[in-house]
Amino acid sequence: MLISKDVVASMNYVLKDDGGTVIDESKGEPLVYLHGAGNIIPGLESQLEGKQAGDKVEATVAPEDAYGLVDPAAKQTVPRDMFPEGTDIAVGMQFHGADPSGNPLVVTVDSIDGDEIIIDGNHALAGKTLHFSVEITDVRAATEDELSHGHVHGPDCNH
Repeated sequence: MLISKDVVASMNYVLKDDGGTVIDESKGEPLVYLHGAGNIIPGLESQLEGKQAGDKVEATVAPEDAYGLVDPAAKQTVPRDMFPEGTDIAVGMQFHGADPSGNPLVVTVDSIDGDEIIIDGNHALAGKTLHFSVEITDVRAATEDELSHGHVHGPDCNH
């Protein structure tokens, strides 16, 4: 079976940056996703289209097809009192919140200037070209439940 829309694909992968530093890897536990449902970045998904179990793929994904370009408007300065009282804020910390429309948002503390905290809403991999080494381990038909929910159901799924 070939990877195509609405099939479940399993893969082992290593993700590196331009300098060859490993950013992430499957570590022997395959990543399993529903192809065509937006479960993985578009640039990788498109390069896996038509592959089958046993195939190995070297995929380079531009920022525009991964986590986007760095958006300077995603950085902003907020007062320290926007954070929970007593929170010891440090550069690199991440906080969960919501954008004005109520969508979930993760921000990273970029810098601290007294009572002003500069936060960055860009994804940590925004602006980076990503290099994947992938081995497809399995391809199967998705179940009706997986298709209706838009993701793979595993042993820990609570649907």
